[in-house]
Amino acid sequence: MNFKVKIGLAALVAFGSVVACGGSPASPNGTQTKAGAVTRLITQSLPDVEGKEGMVEIVDFAPGEASQVHRHNCDLFVYVLSGTVETQLKGGRLQTVHTGGTFSESPTDIHVVSRNASASEPAKLAVFYVKAKGTPPTEILPDGAK
Repeated sequence: MNFKVKIGLAALVAFGSVVACGGSPASPNGTQTKAGAVTRLITQSLPDVEGKEGMVEIVDFAPGEASQVHRHNCDLFVYVLSGTVETQLKGGRLQTVHTGGTFSESPTDIHVVSRNASASEPAKLAVFYVKAKGTPPTEILPDGAK
C-alpha cells in the first residue's frame, strides 16, 4: 500500500462521522456472533459507482480473540492500527500482519482464519469496504466452508 493510500485511509478514520454500531456480524440464522468489537465510523454512497457505498469500521480484537469463518461479498482493505493479527483466506497461506501492515479481500474470498496473534495484547484494525448499498458487510459461514 503506498503512502497516499495510507494517508487517505487514516484521514477517513480520523475525520469520519462516528456512529457507534457496537456488536458483531449476524450469523445466517440472525443470531449475533463474537468476531471482535466493531465500531462503524462512516458509510457513504459512491455517486460515481452506481449501487455501491464505501464504509469504514474499526475492529478491536481482545487478546487471543478470533472470528468465525466468514466472507464479505465485497472488496475490503485492512490496515492494522495496533497489535498483530493472523489472517488466512481459503486456499491461501497463513499471514501474520503487524502494526502498520495491510491486507485485502475480494468478494469471492472466504476468510478461514482471522485472529489476534497475541494472548496478552489487544489488536485494532481499520477496515474499508466497497460494497453494494444496504448489504451487510459480513456473512458468517458454517465451519464446513473451510
